[in-house]
Amino acid sequence: MDDALSLDGRAAIVTGAGNGLGRAEALALAAAGARLVLNDLAADDVHAVADEIVAGGGQAVAVPADIGEWPTGQQLVAAAVDRYGRLDILVNNAGVLRDRMVFTMSSGEWDLVLRVHLRGHFVTTRFATAHWREQSKAAGGPVYGRIVNTSSEAFLLGSAGQPNYAAAKAGIAALTVTTARSCGRYGVRANAICPRARTAMTAGLMGTAPEGAVDPLAPEHVAPLVVYLASPAAAGVNGEVFVVHGGVAAVMEPPRIRATFLAAEHGSADGMWTLDSVHRALGPVFAESAGGPPDAAPPAGFACEDTLALATQTIGFGG
Repeated sequence: MDDALSLDGRAAIVTGAGNGLGRAEALALAAAGARLVLNDLAADDVHAVADEIVAGGGQAVAVPADIGEWPTGQQLVAAAVDRYGRLDILVNNAGVLRDRMVFTMSSGEWDLVLRVHLRGHFVTTRFATAHWREQSKAAGGPVYGRIVNTSSEAFLLGSAGQPNYAAAKAGIAALTVTTARSCGRYGVRANAICPRARTAMTAGLMGTAPEGAVDPLAPEHVAPLVVYLASPAAAGVNGEVFVVHGGVAAVMEPPRIRATFLAAEHGSADGMWTLDSVHRALGPVFAESAGGPPDAAPPAGFACEDTLALATQTIGFGG
C-alpha cells in the first residue's frame, strides 16, 4: 500500500459502526492499518464488529452508547487517547430514519432524527476538534486530524417524505464546511459524503441485492472514499461534499448565485427595495420559470437533481 494511503498507527473513531455503512467503513479503516474505537447504540452488533477486527489481526474496542448524549463524545475521544495514545480520525455515520410528510410528522419523529444525525455529528466533532486544537497548540503547529461526516442527497433533492432527515443532512453539510474553515489551521480536514448504500436503514427504498452479481449499492463500495479522506493523501481536501455509490463519485459545487436584482433598476427612487419594486423585479422571472397550468405548483428552485443522473453509472442500477 502506498504510504500516503496507509493508516498504520492511526487511531479512528467510527459511529454507527454496528451495521451497514459504519461496519464497512470500520473494516476498511482497519484493513488500512487504523486502530478503532467503535460506537453504536446496538451493543451486541458493535461488539461483534470489534471482535471481527481483532480476529483479523487488527485492534478495536467497542463503546456502546447513545451518540446524541454529550458524555458520549467525551467517552469516545477519551477511549481513543487512553487505549491508543492518540486520535487521528473521526468518521461520523450513526443515523436513524423516521420518514413522514411534513404535515403529519410528530415532534418526536423530528427531534429523534435531528438528535441522532445532526447533534450526534456535533457531539463527536466538538470533543475531537477540541483535542486536536489542544494538541496543535502544544506542538506549536498543525497536527493530523481527519473528519468524514455522512450527509445525504436528501438535502440536495429536498426529499418530500424526509423533512427531518433532509434538514439534518443539510445541517451536517454546513457543520462540515464550518469545521473545515474553523479548524484547518490546526491540521484538521473535514469532509462529507452523501452515500447511497443498501443497508438495514434503507432496505425499504433500495430493495434486495441482485443475486449472482456485484451489488452496486453494497456499503463496501463507499468505504474506499472514506479511507482515502482519512488518509495522508487527502491533506489537500477540505470542506468538500461528495456523492458516492458503486463505482462513481462526484464532488459537489457550493451554492451559486443564479441571478441578481437591483432595486434601482426596478423603479426604486432611492435604490432600496419597496414592495412595488420587488414585484417588478421578481414577478416576471418566476412567472416564466413556473410554466405549466396557472394553478400548478412551481418546482422547487433551490434543489439539485444533477446527482440523479449518476445512478445510470452505477452497475445494475437504473435511474
